[in-house]
Formats: sequence, structure tokens, C-alpha cells
Amino acid sequence: MNSQKKPITVCFIAPKAYPLFNPSVEEVFGGAEVDLYYLATELAQDSDYRVSFIVADYGQQKVEQRGGVKVIKSLDFKQNSLTGAVKIWRALNKADADIYMIKTVSPGMFLLAFYCRCKSRHFIYRTAHCDECDGTYLSRYHFAGKLYKWALKKADVVFTQNDTDRNNLKKTTGIDAVTVPNGHRLEPLQEVKRDIILWVARSAEFKRPELFIKLAKQFPQAKFVMICQRATGDKNYERLVKQAEGIDNLEFIQRVPFAEIDNYFRRAKVFVNTSEAEGFPNTFIQACKAGTAIVSLNVNPDGFLDKYKCGICCDDNFDRLVSSLKSVVQNQSFVEMGKNARKYVEQTHNVADIVRQYKTIINTLTNKKHK
Repeated sequence: MNSQKKPITVCFIAPKAYPLFNPSVEEVFGGAEVDLYYLATELAQDSDYRVSFIVADYGQQKVEQRGGVKVIKSLDFKQNSLTGAVKIWRALNKADADIYMIKTVSPGMFLLAFYCRCKSRHFIYRTAHCDECDGTYLSRYHFAGKLYKWALKKADVVFTQNDTDRNNLKKTTGIDAVTVPNGHRLEPLQEVKRDIILWVARSAEFKRPELFIKLAKQFPQAKFVMICQRATGDKNYERLVKQAEGIDNLEFIQRVPFAEIDNYFRRAKVFVNTSEAEGFPNTFIQACKAGTAIVSLNVNPDGFLDKYKCGICCDDNFDRLVSSLKSVVQNQSFVEMGKNARKYVEQTHNVADIVRQYKTIINTLTNKKHK
């Protein structure tokens, strides 16, 4: 509880998050949207805070109330970027918040940093991918990288998803960030028959979905399920679908509503991740919530798979991915790994605990003058 009579107003910005608020909209979203959605809806349960959320134009009303959150429509992805920036700016004005928070490096991040500087509002940024922290983005995009560093330095607080990202961000930008894990709501564990090997992600290139198809070929007697929605701008999606359809033991599902996705994680003996790199995949948390072991080709934030004995990281070696999956399934070590995964997620990713960490920082910001 904060001491102010007036509620603290907090606005989250994630244009692609609207399908999470309205599941009837069957459009793509990612882990960044899931993270901010959980934060916003959990924070909104506290009457000391008034929460708004800026999303894109999906044909909805200009302003809606969903899950205790004021959902504000802004840009249309079909329009040009200048028009989009104007609509975002207007939506920021409509939110009229004390604090604005965005996740993922994007033109919207630069716009928000500028807006908050002009309006003397508090700006919070949260990194979404290790590329933003380890210097990859800075070296790949010279001009955008300079804008990114400028925006970071204007932030009142920068959050990272793991300690490795925090340390790398300090080395590459000089920014002192705060590590706060992604938060999820944790329902009681429901055990069902585990009969599949699961992969869940967008078809983004860095997630390397084709490697899961290749993996399925190595295990013709096992049932593989691949839930893969087309990533924005993916021109090779039809080819991926065709490749998957040629594998008898692989079921390819183009979309599962977010509210139903946990059913697949509960059925999985093992959840497989094939990404080159990520921040902290929300699918890892979904797997842990379901008590599901993880076998990851390369992603292992802060070495948590080894530290908590909830999975295996194969150090980007595909042959090791094959042998590890075979061992975990044949020896049924996925059972113990799954139990460890559930303990880990309860200790680390309960959104109620995560939001308390945010509240402490939000209250500190609003009790001091804007820098």
C-alpha cells in the first residue's frame, strides 16, 4: 500500500498485446507481450494503482476496460510509421500516466523516451532479448544503436530478465539495470498423461523452428507437437508448414489460444527450445508451471537448467540435442526434472511476488522528483 491518496497511474505499451486482452482476436504476439500483460493485470488488482495499456488497432473501440485495465487503441500496422507515431503520442496523452513502461527495443521505445522527457514523466524500460544487452544490437545497427543507448540513459529504471543480461548491459552501455524475472500466474499443478514432445514459438528465424522438424525425424516412434504461429514478416512460413506436414509423427498446429496453451505443456514429457538466443523465454516458465522438463539447444539463462536440475542445455550442438532427448525420455528422468521445474517456478516466477518488486520501485520513483 502506498501513502498517496491519489492512485499511481502506470501505462504499459505493447502494440501486439491486444489478443491477450481479447482472445477472439487471432493475431500473433510474443513473450514480451505476455510479460507486460501479466504485470498490468496483476498490478490493476491493487486499488492504489490505476493501470492503462496501449495496444494497436485491431478494430476494437478506442478505449476498453479489460481485466481491470484501461486498454487504449493506437497505431494501425497497415499505416505508415509517421501516422503510427502520431497515434502512439495521442494514446500516451490519453493514458496521462505517472509512469510509462515498454519492453523490447523498437521505434516505440525511442518515441516513449522522448515523450517522457518532454512531459516530465517517468520512463521504465525492460529488455526482452540478450542481443539488447551483449552488444549485438549496438554493433548490428549503428544509428538505431545510438538511439537505443540514448533512450536507455533517459530511463529512470532499466530492468533485465536475468543477471547475465544485467552484467552485459553494464559492460556495453554503462547502464546499471535491475534483474526481475518474468512473472506468471501459477495455478495448482494438474497432472495428465504425458505423451508428446513439445515445441512452442513464433516462426521467427532466430527460434530456428526447422530444427525441431529435423529432430522429430530422429524419433519416428515418438509423438511430436509443434505449435508455431507465423511471425510478423515471415515469408517462408508456408514452406515450413509443408516441411512439417511431411513428417508422420509430427503434428503441426498453427495457433492455439493463449488460454488453452497450458494444456499442451501439461501433456509434454519434454519441452524443446531450439532458439539461437533469447532473454528468458516465457515458454520456459510455461513448461515449469506444468512440471515439464526442458531440453534446450542453446538457451539457458543464468544456467538455471543446470542449477535447478530442471532440464538440459546442449550448447548449440544438435547431436547432443538428439542424445539428450533420447536419454531423458528413455530413462524417464523427465519426471524428476519436471518436479524440480515446478519447484523452481514457484520460487522464482510467481507474478504476485514479482509485482511486489515493481511496486517498491514504482513507489520510490513517484515519491521523488523526475530527473
